[in-house]
Parts: sequence; structure tokens; C-alpha cells
Amino acid sequence: MPIVNLLGLEFEMVEADSIFVGTDKGGWVYSGQRPRHEVECPKFYILKEPISRRQIATILSGPEPDERPDDLMEGIDGSALKEILSHANSSLQKLADSTLDKEYEWEVRCPSEGEWRIAHQQIILNYPAKKVEILADSPASNYRGAMMDGSPRKSLGIGPTANHRAAIESHPTKNLVALSSIPMDRSLNDVIARLVITPIRTEPRLMVPDNADFANNLRVELFWMTILGIVPSFAIPILRGMSDYAVNGWPNLLFGGLCIGFVSGAFWRPRRPSITIQDVK
Repeated sequence: MPIVNLLGLEFEMVEADSIFVGTDKGGWVYSGQRPRHEVECPKFYILKEPISRRQIATILSGPEPDERPDDLMEGIDGSALKEILSHANSSLQKLADSTLDKEYEWEVRCPSEGEWRIAHQQIILNYPAKKVEILADSPASNYRGAMMDGSPRKSLGIGPTANHRAAIESHPTKNLVALSSIPMDRSLNDVIARLVITPIRTEPRLMVPDNADFANNLRVELFWMTILGIVPSFAIPILRGMSDYAVNGWPNLLFGGLCIGFVSGAFWRPRRPSITIQDVK
């Protein structure tokens, strides 16, 4: 596995690849993880481990920590991250001239979600339990408008939310990670970071369409609310010999059927289509 050394940090190469991010499950509890879409990244380099206290000292040309130098650097906030990236990028040009592909311009930053997941798929990144790892993306309520070239999602927030970042949060006991977000205007325990050396993407940049097919989604929702809620609500009293109630009590049955149909939509609806690179070209 080719390795690039920058300021004593060993970055492992990740081959150009694509991956699907998000879920195609139809229930509305999964709405924040939709739409499932393809992310395609060029070749880049990533730290297999999050950065340690010793590595931070090396990047910033400071003294080695007196205690636990090999422990992860925790409590990284926005100002600290900015200083780390500034020092790393100032040393990158010499490396780019001698080692990296001259077809691209390169930068050092935290990985985007797409880069993190592609790297984990290829080389199995190490992430400690119960930690929150900073990503380069800005948080969002769903994947509408997300970048499909692996570049970071830009911030559209104002006020306090403009200082938040998306993050990979690891489960305390299970080998699982989930997407979350963290504020970058203050230092918080268990917040860590890793770095990538990655090409700077240029225009045109592909992204997930901002708008869903609202009319089709409404038709699907009405159909399944009828099939799973309204029809059984009327069929049950009729099959039990209570046809009169099905006629006289239709408002109650209709309301109950709508409620059942709506609740069923929380957990199940047909899978939504995935968005590929070809769909948006």
C-alpha cells in the first residue's frame, strides 16, 4: 500500500472508487438519511488512525506532550483545527511537487463523509469507541444538495448552526458508526479528527437534486394509507358481521384508518430509488 509522509504523518492511499451513501428505506423515520446516492472520489490519501497528541505537536512544531503522547488528541475545536490545517497545508506544496499527481491541486483537510466511507471500505479505518470524529461537511437535515464527487458539503446555515460540522460518531460498545453533528465554536470532550490529502475539486460539480418528486411521493403515500389503513379499518367490522357500524360509523373508521396508515408510514414504505452519477450528468 503506497504511503505518503507529510510532517511525519503517514497517509495511506485510497484508490479512486465510488460508494452509495444513505438509505433507500421508505419509512419517514429514515427521511434524514435519504436519498441514497452515489459518491465518486478520485484517488486520495488518508490517515488510518485519528491524529494523536504527538502528531499535533509535530504539525505545530511544538514540544512533545509530557503525558500520554500517543493518546488521541481530543477536544479539537474550530480554531485549533484551522491552525492544524494551516500548518499542514503550508508544508504540502513541496510534497505535491515531488510525490503527488501533478494533474491536480491538492489540499489537507478532514475527510468528507464520502471519502471517509470509501476509505473505510478499502483499508478499514481505525476509530475508537464513543468518539466523535470531525468531517469536512456541514450538517444538513437530509442528503438533498449533497456533493457526489466526494467534496465537502458547504455551509448554508446562519447564526450558531454555521459553526457546526457533520461528524462520524462511534457506538460505545458495538462496531457501528452513525452520522451526527458537533459545534466547532467550543472544545468538547471525545471530539477527534483525522486528515486527508485530497485533490481540490473543480467545476462543474455534481450534487444530489434539491427537489424530490413531491407529486409521486404524495400518490404513493395516499395509496399505502388506503391499503394498509382505510381498507382494513372498514373490512374488519364487515367480516365480523357489523356491517351497520361500517355504514353508520364511517367517520370513526375513516379517521382510525388514516391514523393506522400514517403510523405505518413511519416504519415501512416501498424503497425509494437511488440516485447515481449518471442520473445527474
